Amino acid sequence: MDRLVNTVRPYAWGSVTAIPELLGQEATGEPQAELWMGAHPGSPSRVDRGSGPRSLAELIAEDPTAELGAAAVAKFGPSLPFLLKVLAAGTPLSIQAHPDLEQAKAGFADEESRGVPVDAPHRNYKDANHKPELICALDEFEGLCGFRTPAAAADLMESLGAPVLAPLVELLRNKPEAEALSEALATILSLTGAAATAAVTEVAAAVERAAAAAPGGEFSAYAYAAREFPGDTGLLAALLLNYVRLQPGEALYLGAGVPHAYLRGIGVEILANSDNVLRGGLTPKHVDVPELLRVVEFRGGQPDVLRPVTDGAGEQLYPVPIDEFRLSRFVLGPEPRRVDGDAPQILLCTEGAVRLAHTDGSTLTLARGESAFLPATGGGTELSGPGATVFRATVTL
Repeated sequence: MDRLVNTVRPYAWGSVTAIPELLGQEATGEPQAELWMGAHPGSPSRVDRGSGPRSLAELIAEDPTAELGAAAVAKFGPSLPFLLKVLAAGTPLSIQAHPDLEQAKAGFADEESRGVPVDAPHRNYKDANHKPELICALDEFEGLCGFRTPAAAADLMESLGAPVLAPLVELLRNKPEAEALSEALATILSLTGAAATAAVTEVAAAVERAAAAAPGGEFSAYAYAAREFPGDTGLLAALLLNYVRLQPGEALYLGAGVPHAYLRGIGVEILANSDNVLRGGLTPKHVDVPELLRVVEFRGGQPDVLRPVTDGAGEQLYPVPIDEFRLSRFVLGPEPRRVDGDAPQILLCTEGAVRLAHTDGSTLTLARGESAFLPATGGGTELSGPGATVFRATVTL
């Protein structure tokens, strides 16, 4: 078992206090957005096996079978297929969507062939992998997820009483679903110059009025986004999406092509080992409208809020339709719980303290905010610590 030393990513949208509080550290006054746990080359975790800190990515590359197990290497290749994060949004993240595996491979190959530097601000595809993800709320967590039905989006826009939205309302009410959503998003993202400024100003004032009339609801979230990103046409795009408020322990799964944006809150996020993002607003970063429209799935409906399914061993699983990652948690009582060691896994303690005892006799105690990597040795690990909450990230073999 290896205690992980992890990197905090200081993106501008990050909370100043949430991650320091989780880690029991003093806030620096700067945003701290994501705590990365895993072997992504962007910020791999580090471990010390007696000869000084080493990158987990390097250790896995030196002997994938010893670290990941033969079954995982055969199924996913010689690298850790998931990345675990603590995500803390102090301000909204961009509206975004992620490509499926074939789109990612094609997009990455195209940009490589054209010589687009991988760190270029206009680069869309950082790697050739897809990026399905799951976010589980540690505290109340607000976000936007998936398209509303065209009728529901039209109703929302109409309720604002903003004349500039009338053409979108008509479009949404009179076209088939996929066509209506696609044309509405394309229309919004094509606004530029004075027309964009006027439209966003009018809609921002309308959502502020609606939020004042019904404080604490979804209009408050849209007003918040408008204040954080003044003049950004992403505000209009946000009205096409479902507003979701997760309670602690609830989760959302986001597959390829699902437009979404996290607004505020802290959660545990797990995703395939990728950094491919196509943005659609609420951001100063590059927005590639044609590529976004090509990747997005134009289908309306309510998102499924996931609640964990508990098995007989006390493991609370968040079921997802892919194998690259599997997220579960243990809320420990007086009885210890056991996890097997057939696959690579990361354990993250988010409440209390947990003692890990491996069948080889080694032990490790994790405090709140600490994490450990457990190689696929085949041995089991016992978890104990009444009152502790432990998230387990692994794969499905």
